[in-house]
Amino acid sequence: MNRPVRIGIVGAGFIARIHAEAYHRLPGPGVELRAVCASRGERAQAFAATHRIERVAGSVEELLGDPEIDVIDLCVPNHLHAPFGVAAARAGKHLIVEKPLTGAFEHVGNPRALLAEALVNADALLDSCDAAGVRLMYAENWVYAPSIQKARRLFAAARAPILRIEGEESHSGSHAEYARRWATAGGGSLLGKGCHPLGAAFYLKRAEGQARLGRPIRPVEVIGATARLTSSEAYRASSRAFLRGGWIDVEDWGTMVVMFDDGTVAQITAADTVLGGIKNYLVAYGANAVVQANINPNTAVVAYAPTPDVFGDEYIAEKIETKAGWTFPAPDEDFMTGYPAEIEDFVRSARDGSPPLSDGHLARDVIATIYGAYVSAAEGTRIDLRPFLHEE
Repeated sequence: MNRPVRIGIVGAGFIARIHAEAYHRLPGPGVELRAVCASRGERAQAFAATHRIERVAGSVEELLGDPEIDVIDLCVPNHLHAPFGVAAARAGKHLIVEKPLTGAFEHVGNPRALLAEALVNADALLDSCDAAGVRLMYAENWVYAPSIQKARRLFAAARAPILRIEGEESHSGSHAEYARRWATAGGGSLLGKGCHPLGAAFYLKRAEGQARLGRPIRPVEVIGATARLTSSEAYRASSRAFLRGGWIDVEDWGTMVVMFDDGTVAQITAADTVLGGIKNYLVAYGANAVVQANINPNTAVVAYAPTPDVFGDEYIAEKIETKAGWTFPAPDEDFMTGYPAEIEDFVRSARDGSPPLSDGHLARDVIATIYGAYVSAAEGTRIDLRPFLHEE
């Protein structure tokens, strides 16, 4: 492709803004934000003006019908990923899908049926992209975070297996309304937040497997547990609470232990019940090395203010409740969480046809494992994932 890659963005919310800003960070004339559409036209108009987007489409169908758009970037609630993504692939567009790849939204309360539904939706996305000959790019930004990439390089140099991975993403609760109910989110914290450290863990084990065994190392079993902590009697009895509540039928805490086919493990936790900003980290324990990736917070900048007003309107970090006391201001939060590198990789993939680092196969394993963890949490048993995995 000897012209800019032309992007159509679906959605005009938080993650769409992050993606748009990442596109503008790319060097040279390599990409063009061609159009945007959103469920609310006025929001799309404001988004287009802010991010220098050429035009606003009146519908997803109009966006997909634009022959000059090469890539559709889906920044929409989880329940729309599969239907919009399948339509985009059938229209011949390369596809960027935000995390999680998809989910299950109809069989709420039946974990086994939810697992089957989630895999049907995931396979619809992968199969439609394969049939159309277009790229499926899974927007798992943790794969591209500088600290995760450094961990990969360090273990490649160490030439030893990663025996245990421990990872977490937690904060005080999502403000997205769709995240509060299963019918639009497909799950709670385990799906919406746990997918990040899980995706990074799978990426590291895949890279290790390709280098050490000539094949990706993949998950084979999972044990899960979930809770609704802000609905507990203990939480209701607290006189002062700063966590976001209002979760309708999804968990606000979850954990899972994943066993890989080389006998190693990963321990992943996710919660909407942690104060003090976002807690994003991953530790890999190898046979001859340990690497800790502190994504948020990190100590690149440390600041102190006796009262919250000292720093005025200056941004500190996402999800922090107060600017008072010691804080960890983010000098470039998007860079540290991998978004610019993610978007650069996707544009390269769309331009020259090379596979992205984060693809549909990784995304599908994440979905199978998390919904397997939901089955485990409901049934109190270890779940064999092998019947639910695709060959690669």
